[in-house]
Amino acid sequence: MGVDGGGKAVVVDLEELLATRLLVQGNSGSGKSHLLRRLLEGSADHVQQVIIDPEGDFVSLGQTFGHLAIDAATLSLGEIDRLAQRVREHRASVVLNLEGLEVEGQMRCAAAFLAGLFDAPRDHWYPVLVVVDEAQLFAPAAAGEGAEDARRASLGAMTNLMCRGRKRGLAGVIATQRLAKLAKNVAAEASNFLMGRTFLDIDMIRAADLLGMERRQADMIRDLARGEFLALGPAITRRPISVRIGSVQTAAASSSPKLMALPEVPAADLQQLLFVAGSDEPPPDPFPPPPPPMHELIERIGETAPAPVPAMPMLEEAEQEAVVAAVLADMAREDRRQPLPALYQDFVARCRMRRVTARLDLDAFRKRLAMAQAGMSSEEDWQPALALAAALPAEMLAPFLGLAKAAREEQPCPRDEDLAMLYGTSSLGRARRMLAYIEESGLIVSRTDLSGRRSIAFPHLGWTTAPA
Repeated sequence: MGVDGGGKAVVVDLEELLATRLLVQGNSGSGKSHLLRRLLEGSADHVQQVIIDPEGDFVSLGQTFGHLAIDAATLSLGEIDRLAQRVREHRASVVLNLEGLEVEGQMRCAAAFLAGLFDAPRDHWYPVLVVVDEAQLFAPAAAGEGAEDARRASLGAMTNLMCRGRKRGLAGVIATQRLAKLAKNVAAEASNFLMGRTFLDIDMIRAADLLGMERRQADMIRDLARGEFLALGPAITRRPISVRIGSVQTAAASSSPKLMALPEVPAADLQQLLFVAGSDEPPPDPFPPPPPPMHELIERIGETAPAPVPAMPMLEEAEQEAVVAAVLADMAREDRRQPLPALYQDFVARCRMRRVTARLDLDAFRKRLAMAQAGMSSEEDWQPALALAAALPAEMLAPFLGLAKAAREEQPCPRDEDLAMLYGTSSLGRARRMLAYIEESGLIVSRTDLSGRRSIAFPHLGWTTAPA
């Protein structure tokens, strides 16, 4: 990473870093981005890297090290989630560029991407170095200007990364300008620290506490030079040392402002440049006329009839039903971990875009979507299973129908992961508790043989899944 005060090289044990995570702190201009770039360049050939980049500073890594830049502003949240799954599957090093989004959009996008990395199948749990710059945006210590649901989603994804990501191969490296603005449960999970220059007392005291220094020694953090950091952690050093970060091969598109000589232009010429339109400029717009009096506006509104809206050509009844079925099938293949009202609004909008008026109310939509997720086409063929499902809470309809379809067709018993997806959760524990609830209700019987394979029977219907 660089050299200590005695000129001795300071190295990072990359395997230990993957297991113990890293926290970088420093005010703007202290050299955090330079430090992260040094770490990324030095480890690019050894481990897969994913960078959450809110300012577009790390896109240049792709020119030298082959990182794929992803412009998040051009993608939907569903596409971001699926893209994260493919990143883990193919072990691609990527930079998620959030530069074109507002803060709330950045939080939602980062939450979806981190959730996709976290929820990847076990077969894809390869080691990944996940670098999050400006982490206080995605794990704020208190509510800010953005929507509360976006803040919670982002904070939850960051907490999963730092608290539970190690077993999934995710090693979090988070950088922040202020420790006081970063959620404590996120910062507390890092075991390695690189603390740069900061001036506020509260940040200096927290940095000193993390480094194991006495509070009277915290003032030395204020005196650190740019690019100089105090390091501590099992992947770097067992005692706090000062590290001056080395050089890097790539550079960010933006850089610190430098002084430039002002142009020598006489005042008269400068006035003409500012106030006289050039030959290639369009003439200025004339001043608008004064608004008419209020009574005239009221009279005009009363006299003017609105133009008739042409009727939209509608499809035949059979064609409309085919479109509704196709929309439900598309939604069934997507991630449904959203509230039911939001899914219903999405369904209505998709139908209207295809010239179909959605005639399903909320309950009917829930049933049709659950059937589509379970792979059922005709309601008449599955009437016995639907009648049994009426005794369950509405949110359990989709997983119950998925089990029923597997049992009727004697297919292998669905995995906990599949049931969790149908249940609308990423928690396998919630899926198992849901299965136990259905069994306690007397609708199914679960059996596990000596080899650990599970089969589920529907005694009311005489159906049983194959063991799996």
